[in-house]
Amino acid sequence: MDRKKYEDIEPYRGERFEKAKVNLMARKEFIGAFAYMLSGDFSSVEPMVNAIESALVDVHSYDDFQHKVTAGYFIPAIIDKTTTGFSVSGGEKLDKDKGYLFISNHRDIILDCTLLDYALKTKNLPLCEMAVGDNLMVNQLVEDLFRMNGGIIIKRNLPMREKYLESIRISEYFVETVSEENKSIWVAQKSGRSKDGKDLTQSAIIKMLYLSKKREGYSFSELMKKCNIVPVAISYQYDPNDINKGREEVTKEHNDGKYEKKKYEDLISMVKGLRCQKGHVHVAIGDPLEGEYNTPEEVAEAIDHQIHLNYHLFDTNYLSYDVLEGGDRFKEFYSSLDKEEFLSRFAHLSEDVRSFVLNTYANPVRMMLQAKNEQ
Repeated sequence: MDRKKYEDIEPYRGERFEKAKVNLMARKEFIGAFAYMLSGDFSSVEPMVNAIESALVDVHSYDDFQHKVTAGYFIPAIIDKTTTGFSVSGGEKLDKDKGYLFISNHRDIILDCTLLDYALKTKNLPLCEMAVGDNLMVNQLVEDLFRMNGGIIIKRNLPMREKYLESIRISEYFVETVSEENKSIWVAQKSGRSKDGKDLTQSAIIKMLYLSKKREGYSFSELMKKCNIVPVAISYQYDPNDINKGREEVTKEHNDGKYEKKKYEDLISMVKGLRCQKGHVHVAIGDPLEGEYNTPEEVAEAIDHQIHLNYHLFDTNYLSYDVLEGGDRFKEFYSSLDKEEFLSRFAHLSEDVRSFVLNTYANPVRMMLQAKNEQ
């Protein structure tokens, strides 16, 4: 694997990692601002900064950083403060000595990939690199932080031709890292978060994997086997950004699909996702895709099938489904949920936004029924 081809996008290693670490440790105020962003509590900033600085002393690679800082400190703190519980299922069929391409549904800008890393850690499995968009890289320090944490930078705002070539290069990096370096990677099933709760994989992602190595003579089926694709379903009982997503999507519907994000809108969504209550969170690690696949659409369908069956449905999902369908089909699954309290969160919204938000909770139930052919 020729790493020189990927120096501008791959996670930091060796001297580049050490240099970024020195720069980060010299910017105590940045660490403090990041700690406050996570906690929202000034009294907890200094203890968090001290803990991070202490952990960084013995960190010399992005794998160290993930184990000791992100999965070792940040994620446990987030789970403790902003969830009522965290659970993991699956992973028994994974080989510790193999690399996998984890393809998951995408609900939260930052948490999805980091929660998977934490889930892998609880299963004593190797952690993974993670693909993140350059729209989050608001300055060099933020980029350094992501790349110290195993981040792969996805360049988004490129002219059409350059964007295509960059997609090929990123896909080539994915395939080589998984198959030659035996290192795992997380990537979302689509560009951008799922706003409607349907969690459908873009077949173009699979197509690009193949096109990146097609010239080397691989058949489509052969390359899919090299990628070791593992579907992952990440479920949140409550989505801190549910209303924001609903407003954005309804605005698009009323504006011919157009929506102009405000400055720092992604950053605000990121902070809200990290800091606000999520209820119970579950990560379901699927089984590696096996068998013969002939088209990107077949692979995308296989990924979706596992995600929709493995998605952990909560009382909020079942209640929303019954409210919208006008029945009580799943009432046994939300008997302990305060129905009025949950629905009151959306009472102030316009009818179209309220309907959209409730559908984001109900759609995982519909997708599960569809996967089971029970609709």
